[in-house]
Amino acid sequence: MSGFFKSSIGRKVAMALSAFFLMFFLIIHLAVNITSLFSEDLFNELSHFMGTNPLVQFALQPVLIFGVVFHFVMGFVLELKNKKANGTSYAKNNGAANSTWMSRNMIYSGLVILAFIVLHFIDFWIPELNTKYVLGDMSGMHDGDYRYFHEMVEKFHNPLRVGAYVVSFVLLGLHLAHGFTSAFQSMGATAGRKKTLQQIGKAYSIIIPLAFIIIAIFHHFNH
Repeated sequence: MSGFFKSSIGRKVAMALSAFFLMFFLIIHLAVNITSLFSEDLFNELSHFMGTNPLVQFALQPVLIFGVVFHFVMGFVLELKNKKANGTSYAKNNGAANSTWMSRNMIYSGLVILAFIVLHFIDFWIPELNTKYVLGDMSGMHDGDYRYFHEMVEKFHNPLRVGAYVVSFVLLGLHLAHGFTSAFQSMGATAGRKKTLQQIGKAYSIIIPLAFIIIAIFHHFNH
């Protein structure tokens, strides 16, 4: 296994697999969050389930955290390895995508996204851990109602925080626009399907970040 990660192909495959996992997670995360636009009760119920279900909390959540850390660490490793090998970045060695600005700057958009993830953890994940495991409140209640919706809209009152979210999701979209097809290419799955995958990747990289932006802006102006 250690030999697998030491090889260039092994590192790219590992990077691609972690990317697939995180892209799937984005869909799940969006599916829950988007319900906040039309049903406070449904959002609260789904959030409570995700926040208290043992499988999610003690199996899927650690895997998610590992996936996030692994993806970014592996990205930096690939960048450094390829610069050391030939003076060019990993992102520049991805076929037809190498002429795009985003393909040449994946490392920088990745850093901004990583900073956003830290902010997101500070805003939601750490307070949730404190409430459940330090204060011992597993009920999810606030003044007789589930607290999840209330806590989310409170975060979006600050225009600076909303602006940070919007900028981060725009960069996430640019990151995904290149990374989606690149992940399939690393797995050798683009033969005869590259144009189709590029179109799917373009749609994914627009729809997912845009939906998150709409959620943040909606709650900023409506609560």
